[in-house]
Formats: sequence, C-alpha cells, structure tokens
Amino acid sequence: MTIKAFAAYSNRAARLVALGLVVLVLAGCNLFGPSKIKEEAIIPPETLYQTALNDMDAQRYATAIKSLEKLSRQHPYSEYNEKAKLMEVYANYRIGRFDEAILAADRYLALYPSSKEVPYVLYLKGTSYFGQIRDITRDQQISQNAIETYNLLIANYPDSDYAKDARDKMVISVDQLAGKEMSVGRYYLGNGQYAAAINRFRVVAENFQTSTHIEEALYRLTEANLALGLLEEARTAAAVLGHNYPTSSWYKQAFELLQKQGLSPQINQGSALAQLKKKV
Repeated sequence: MTIKAFAAYSNRAARLVALGLVVLVLAGCNLFGPSKIKEEAIIPPETLYQTALNDMDAQRYATAIKSLEKLSRQHPYSEYNEKAKLMEVYANYRIGRFDEAILAADRYLALYPSSKEVPYVLYLKGTSYFGQIRDITRDQQISQNAIETYNLLIANYPDSDYAKDARDKMVISVDQLAGKEMSVGRYYLGNGQYAAAINRFRVVAENFQTSTHIEEALYRLTEANLALGLLEEARTAAAVLGHNYPTSSWYKQAFELLQKQGLSPQINQGSALAQLKKKV
C-alpha cells in the first residue's frame, strides 16, 4: 500500500469511528429516555403569602424571602404581589442584605410609584445605603447615595413618619463626606500641596457647613493660604471662623497663626470666602 492510499484509508476509518460514536450517543438517549426537567409545583398565592407572613413573624426572614420570590414568580399579577414586593424590601433589610434590599426597593418604586408605601420604601432604601457606610478612609459613594435617597424622601414626603429619622441619618452621612474631604486635604497639606489642600477644605466650607468639620476646615484654609502667601484669603478664612465660632479652639489657633505674621482676622469682601460669613 502506498503512503497516499494509506492516508486515504486512515481518513475513512476515522470518519467511521466518529459516526459510530454518534450512533452510540443517540442509542443511549433512546435507551434511557429523554431527561425531564422537574416542574415547580404551583402553590396558591394566598398560601405563599401567609407562609411568608408566618416566617417573618418568627423572624425567619431568609425563608420568607424564598416564599415571596416564589409568589412573584408564579403569580406576577396576583393581588398579593405588591405586598410581597414590599415585604421583600423589608426582609432583606432586616437580615443585612442591603444590596438586595436596595434592588428590591427599586423594583417596588418602578412598579408602584404612586403607592402610599413609597415613603417607607425610600426610607428602607436610604437606610440600606446608610448601613453600609464605613470609615472616611474609604470611598464615600455609599454616603452620597444615602444622602440622595434621604433628600428624595424629605423633599417629596416632608411630613411622613420617616422624614425626621431620615434627616438625622443624613446629617451623619454628610459628616462622612466632609470627613473624607478633610482627610484628603490634610494629606495634601502635610505634603506641601497647598493648592490641592485648599480645594478640599473649600469643598467642606462651602458644601458641608452643617458638618462637625466646618471649624477645622476654616482653620486649615487659614493655614494653607498663609503657606501660599495668600494673606487676604487667610485673614478672611480666620475672620469667618471667628464670626461664626468665636469661642472655638480652632479660631484661637487661627488667630495665633496670623499674629505670628503680624496679621489679624479681617474679611476681604472680594473673597469668595467672605460669602461664608452669611452662610455658616
């Protein structure tokens, strides 16, 4: 047999083997029968809803969520569906599944934007963000999300049962954002990057005036502007600090800092910081 003939024979043999394997696979399928997908038993919506209620009363929130999800899946147009979706938000929130609670809240708000429960859902969503706030060394997008959600609640439902607590939590969220800016500003200040530091401290002074960091921010503006030789800006920052917080230890430090250079606090009306005298 020539090499060419041998190669042709080998190719035919390979095709026959492949064909045989296909036949065996098909035969195996016929032998054992087609595989069946186990169908989910359909449970009446009222039964699923009551089961979820019972589980929630017993604080078995994870089990309740499964029943609620099944209710939504099996009976998407049921009269129980709206209540089930509301309970999903609450149950996920209660067991600290905050991301799931936020997603469930968004689903509810999209489906039932006119519901009387919207303030409550917004509160749960905002508080799910709030529950994830970490120390100021980390990214503060979560704090920003909490603030935006609480603002939405307060702006649209100022008299709701949840508005006051939302305001209180928003103060803490704002403080987190201000604290982050201060942390970065101090870093720049310590490294001699005074212009970058000033930008951070001004964000606090201009945008977070209710935060606990406002006094230090004004002092740091005095310090950083002095370091850059921006004397009028430094004097203005100290004057605004003294006007609003005359007994503050930060003002005492700012006053002493200026005195060392033969200066005193004085507002320069041409400075953007002068406007803070009316705001802070």
